[in-house]
Amino acid sequence: MREIVTIQVGDFANFIGSHFWNFQDELLGLAEEPHADQAYKNQSLDTDVLFRAGETQQGTLTYTPRLVSIGLQGSLGSLSSHGSIYNDVPSYDPSHVATWEGNVTKQVAQPHKKNLFLQSLYKEELHQPTPSTNEIKDEDLVKCLENDVQYWTDFSKVHYHPQSLYEVSGLFTGIQGFDNYGIGKDVFSKGPCGEEMNERLRFFVEECDHIQGIQFVVDDSGGFSSVAADFLENIADEYTNTPVMLYSARGPGTYMNPLSQKGSISRALHDAVSFSRLSPLCKLIVPIGLPSLSTSKVSSFLCIKDAKPFHCSAVYAAALHSITTPFRMGLPGPTVDSEYVTGSMDVSGIVSMLTGQGRQNMVTMLDVAIPAPPLTGVRSQLNFPESLYSLTPEIAVDVEDLEAIEFMTILGALHSGGKQASILEVKDSIVSTYENAVTRPRFCHLSASLCPLPVPLPFPSIFGNHVGQRGELLQNPIPGSKSRGSLDVHSIPIAARLRSSSAVLPFIEKRLGHLRKFGIERGAAGAQLLRSWGFENDEVGDMGETLSKMVMSLDPYSQVSSDSD
Repeated sequence: MREIVTIQVGDFANFIGSHFWNFQDELLGLAEEPHADQAYKNQSLDTDVLFRAGETQQGTLTYTPRLVSIGLQGSLGSLSSHGSIYNDVPSYDPSHVATWEGNVTKQVAQPHKKNLFLQSLYKEELHQPTPSTNEIKDEDLVKCLENDVQYWTDFSKVHYHPQSLYEVSGLFTGIQGFDNYGIGKDVFSKGPCGEEMNERLRFFVEECDHIQGIQFVVDDSGGFSSVAADFLENIADEYTNTPVMLYSARGPGTYMNPLSQKGSISRALHDAVSFSRLSPLCKLIVPIGLPSLSTSKVSSFLCIKDAKPFHCSAVYAAALHSITTPFRMGLPGPTVDSEYVTGSMDVSGIVSMLTGQGRQNMVTMLDVAIPAPPLTGVRSQLNFPESLYSLTPEIAVDVEDLEAIEFMTILGALHSGGKQASILEVKDSIVSTYENAVTRPRFCHLSASLCPLPVPLPFPSIFGNHVGQRGELLQNPIPGSKSRGSLDVHSIPIAARLRSSSAVLPFIEKRLGHLRKFGIERGAAGAQLLRSWGFENDEVGDMGETLSKMVMSLDPYSQVSSDSD
């Protein structure tokens, strides 16, 4: 077994995670569906890598994500922090405290009401027949999801283990000011939070036979960045040989609110401090989160509403699912049918490939094509690798880097017209593309699977009217609605790529420049702010040194990395 434990910290990270687990749940269902495509039945993917089998005290068998999810109190919406299937977990009752002999007044907030989608799931699981007069139509569920999603649990299909869901005590959803690194700095170390998070992680890690790594997604737009840094520091101490792949994510909402000069300085310092503190605590860091997903090239065939985390997180989750699929592929051998998958890789292998060659760069970009273009036909005239666009912000484009390392995954590739491409055809097409390219990376690894990305019912209606039922790109738009969802598009081909390249330099240089300008230089406008966050001058200097080394690894002759300016 090569288990992976997943950690999600912060609201947007949990939105991404909710979509991610919905994809896994959909694949599990399609594998058992009698009339589903054969690609779903012969996935050659091991779901035990991400899920754990268990049993309730009542003897009910369970299959739940190997997950620790961390959020503010109240961020679970209608879902209990004990999950929905382990109802035997006792709840805390303050009236049972033996040291108090006085009267106890109990105030209980009204639980968040289940939306129409969750109500339909509940009835389906209970096998309750719905009277024809009250029948819930799929169109009603889609409308509900598009208009009523407030919490990440509002569209989650998956059952969770009681150890998975953790709400930070004393911090409530909607809290004002939980928007910078300093505000969350003591959350982990003061009180029981840190130890409780460690205990939950320990529960999942200790039952693994051979853990291959931890995939960690953090909403780094505010105080959860420092919570994650403290958590990662403990992980590094306790699980020294377990590689951590860190995805630092943020939604477009982070960029939408206009800031005062003071607010702009605080935001710039937060970004610099967050990145410099998080990056040394993992083996590979992947920053994701475009200022406007809707206007980016990623959305060429999508209809995204930036103000909706439900929309934006779906794209990042699709990319995360795709790029991590090789971790779940069966290892090469007689039990793996190469007709369905190729390019199996574990977490350590990807980390070594992307960071261990040449420049030792550990900051990687994530690119995606959603849907992926056909391998052949009119719409394939664009070089396939060039059809992938970055989800990593503030990077350089059209950079020719002969030292670049790329790791690409393609799921469910199609030819023009919607015919499925074989694994051999995918490999031949990509190899031919790179061989004929004017410039190409130093090294590229390809993984592929015949299994496309399924589009479950909770997936938002974000596909444009050039996307067909199987994700094929159509020459002519489909008349009617501009956007299409799971009732119209059942699956899509998708390609994702992790890329170690000097194109990420502007992202790092911007954070180094802001740290120096606002935190290190004599009379820096943000020096007092950093002190209020608990950082002394030598710690700020160390952060600057960390960022300088990152720049130097990509550009040894960079003037930005020099301390002499």
